[in-house]
Amino acid sequence: MTVVGLVFFVGLRAAGIGDYYSIENIAMPKGLDAQVGGLDTMPNGRLVVCFHRGEVYTYQPKTGEWKLYADGLQEPLGIRAISDREVVVMQRPELTRIIDENGDGVADRYQTIYDGFGLTGNYHEFAFGPARDAKGNFYVGLNLASNGASIRPELRGEFRHYGLDREGFKSKSYKGQAGRMYAATPYRGWVLKISEDGNMTPFAPGFRSPNGLGVDLQDRLFVTDNQGDWLGTSKLYHVQQGRFYGHPASLTWSGDWKKGRNPLKVAAGEFDAKRTRAAVLFPQGFMANSPTQPLPDSTKGRFGPFAGQLLIGEMNRSRIVRVMLDEVAGELQGACVPFYDDAGLTRGSHRFVFGSDGSLWVGQTHLSWVGGEGVQRIRWNGKTPMDVQSMKLIPGGFQITFTKRLAKSTHVPDQFKFKRYYYEYRQGYGSPQNGTEAIKVAGSKRLGDEKTMMVYLDKMNPGFIYQLDLKGVEAEDGSAVVNQLICYTLNRLTNGDDKAPHLVRK
Repeated sequence: MTVVGLVFFVGLRAAGIGDYYSIENIAMPKGLDAQVGGLDTMPNGRLVVCFHRGEVYTYQPKTGEWKLYADGLQEPLGIRAISDREVVVMQRPELTRIIDENGDGVADRYQTIYDGFGLTGNYHEFAFGPARDAKGNFYVGLNLASNGASIRPELRGEFRHYGLDREGFKSKSYKGQAGRMYAATPYRGWVLKISEDGNMTPFAPGFRSPNGLGVDLQDRLFVTDNQGDWLGTSKLYHVQQGRFYGHPASLTWSGDWKKGRNPLKVAAGEFDAKRTRAAVLFPQGFMANSPTQPLPDSTKGRFGPFAGQLLIGEMNRSRIVRVMLDEVAGELQGACVPFYDDAGLTRGSHRFVFGSDGSLWVGQTHLSWVGGEGVQRIRWNGKTPMDVQSMKLIPGGFQITFTKRLAKSTHVPDQFKFKRYYYEYRQGYGSPQNGTEAIKVAGSKRLGDEKTMMVYLDKMNPGFIYQLDLKGVEAEDGSAVVNQLICYTLNRLTNGDDKAPHLVRK
């Protein structure tokens, strides 16, 4: 191949995210199990990180120095820096305030903020968070217990299970009666709101494994949940007080649930009528299998062209997902797209925070499952990738805006390929894709900015994921779209119609 031919070939290759962002591996303290439970930045620029085995370290980016701040915690899975001398950590048994009183960089006082939720000793009773709102309230998510193990003889909190008594959990046949996931003590499967002085409000039930809580730039709470029983695929919820989010095991701790009534014996249709659907679904197997923390891009453009949008971690592959929200008829729904794939990223992206310079710190874990460990730092190089900037529902179709002007040759019927499918809401573990069908493009219109395309489809119904695969789409400057896969969760149409009886089998 000639030099001219080689240059032409390189110019045509599909760009990867690594052409626009660089990644740095941070050296970890020797001898540390470097599974990251949480990380945040302090006002003075230090990173503060909690680790799976109970340590909390600070890290000085200017010198690369780690310093042990605290230890002896039980499985901390989230941290928030309140000041240069104070952090709040969510560990398995409690929400804890840790204070460096004399300013030497080492914790002096550990103070319980709240520990009023129940524990059975089941291995699956993780505790996630805290997210923090503009008023200083904390939000934590409590995992359900798994029938992969029973409960301990010693419990914290009231015992309540409407399928088994405590003696029944000692039986070898407890699994079927317990349910795949269960809530035998208070507020398992709930998101709790906790004030700075420790007052707790049961905020919202219906969660299975909410390993990701975050507040966006509009102070709205978002929570991810992982595929399993009652979750056909993994999801992102916009969580509001008093709403129910789909997993019924938690309802035994709701004040309006009839005592003695077993959620396992109730038809899915009854729960479907009560639940709030997820804002965004992550198709299992090719978008995200185990989503983690939602983090808004708060950098005002210092991390690229997606300011204000949510980034979501993914445990099972080397990926960070980007979410483009869309408010339709007063409720949030929207699309997800791979943002950062491979290009040096380790699997197990678990916790995130932006630094003051606009770089993204990423902490990884595996929790003895799929994933990785360590800390990485991602920086934008100032070049704009060709990608979908936003995807908005319009009557009869979608308004799709790109980060760059589209090539004049763009031909929507050939290059914008749509299909749709849904995941069933059911008691079983996960759901296959149902009702998969190709959707024809009925028409399109390019707007004057040359970045936006109005695409009209021949079928638009609520209760489906509309998947868009971009085929050979390029910008006017010849750069190819970095991420070709976009999945929009259509819960309701612009007229407010949200009827989707197909989601629950009769």
